[in-house]
Amino acid sequence: MACQRHPPHRRHRRLRKLGRSGSMTDFSDGEATGLIAAARIAARHAHAPYSRFAVGAALLMTDGSIVTGANVENASYGLSLCAETVAIATASAAGRLREVVAVGVIGGAMDAEGNATGMTPVSPCGRCRQVLNEAAQLGGRDLAVHCGAAEGDAIASYRLSELLPAAFGPADLGIG
Repeated sequence: MACQRHPPHRRHRRLRKLGRSGSMTDFSDGEATGLIAAARIAARHAHAPYSRFAVGAALLMTDGSIVTGANVENASYGLSLCAETVAIATASAAGRLREVVAVGVIGGAMDAEGNATGMTPVSPCGRCRQVLNEAAQLGGRDLAVHCGAAEGDAIASYRLSELLPAAFGPADLGIG
């Protein structure tokens, strides 16, 4: 089963409309919009026959390119992979784990045609936050995390350190 998704914590919520400038000075609307659009495309490739909840993730790399992933469920449930983990594994397999700058994630219940639906932004599960932290620490940056809905234009943006405070990672083991 895919990682359970929760709307971002209300205390830290920073919603805005796609394509509009807001008061958030440390996040780019263009970055968020592009990553959410790429994550929506990636979600079309989700293999989610058990939960019927499609998730797409898109990583922004240092050179401006985007690496995507979709959730892949497995009949044993425990072997399922979240979209963010698939995207990180793809970047790592290409030798680019240290190049991740930001992530966009969307998710929603699948309709009869297999498309993700829903108007509430979703955020990475705890496991994926830890997986993203590995790339963040190795790359020496605090990733921007853009949480979008499958439909609509609401985005909640955070720094990974807000979503995973006091994170354990490679630095704690003297690596990186």
